Amino acid sequence: MTQLTGKLVIVRHGESEWNATGQWTGLTDVHLTDKGHRDAQLMGEKLRDMHFDHAFTSEQIRTLETLQSLLKTQGQTDLPYDRRWAINERDYGQYTGLNKWEVKQKVGEEVFNGIRRGWDYPIPGGESLKDVYARSVPFYRSEVLDHVRKGENVILSAHGNSIRSLMKFIENISDDDIGKTEFVFGTIAIYDVDQSGRMVHKEQRNIDSELPPA
Repeated sequence: MTQLTGKLVIVRHGESEWNATGQWTGLTDVHLTDKGHRDAQLMGEKLRDMHFDHAFTSEQIRTLETLQSLLKTQGQTDLPYDRRWAINERDYGQYTGLNKWEVKQKVGEEVFNGIRRGWDYPIPGGESLKDVYARSVPFYRSEVLDHVRKGENVILSAHGNSIRSLMKFIENISDDDIGKTEFVFGTIAIYDVDQSGRMVHKEQRNIDSELPPA
């Protein structure tokens, strides 16, 4: 299919207060740390060569703070943006607020990896990645692609799991392989996509981040 002229740029929010303590955050609304703001500014430096026409964030403050710090450095502080629930972080249910590394010690590596990365792994009181995909991809195909199809460059600031769910669709990643797929802090993905929203080309830019894997 024909490649669209607009580009899609996806960034993950910077370090939050609960990232810093190793807690599963999910839908809990916590702010960025000073390091999170600094890393967002570094991503802004990496994107000085780009002009954006629209932005999307989740409803959670850490993605908006990331976008604002990024754009302050990048130079587009007046960029219009929309906040959407569809790209909120995954609901971690009963694991919300727990230290992920302590959970790993208790449940073992196989269960831990299922909780953390699995495609359809059940979370008591929460969501699987498959559940996140069911809300994020329809939003992407309708609202985000509507802008890209017009030739606009869109930047989207979201979370590890909502981004992975979008990557699964955009890059056509299998159910098994999405469990091995990460989108680490400080990563910028720049996509060229076709009319259906699938990847034609991907460029990745990274900043140096001292954060552990999330």
